[in-house]
Amino acid sequence: MKWLSSFLQLYIDGFKNMTWGKPLWILIILKLIILFAVLRVFFFKPVLGGKTDEQKSEYVGTMLTKDHQ
Repeated sequence: MKWLSSFLQLYIDGFKNMTWGKPLWILIILKLIILFAVLRVFFFKPVLGGKTDEQKSEYVGTMLTKDHQ
């Protein structure tokens, strides 16, 4: 268990002493929020939203057996 503590302490100390790392991590997190939250809302509408269980199973079954070219 001591190795885990020292491993975590290494990363905690490294993150505290970063100069360029903090703005880069903020940029990465902001980019992920934009990709997964904002773009999902506008471009990836739920296909199965508002359908009954029977309609959902029918749709999934058709998509699985459909001949994609």
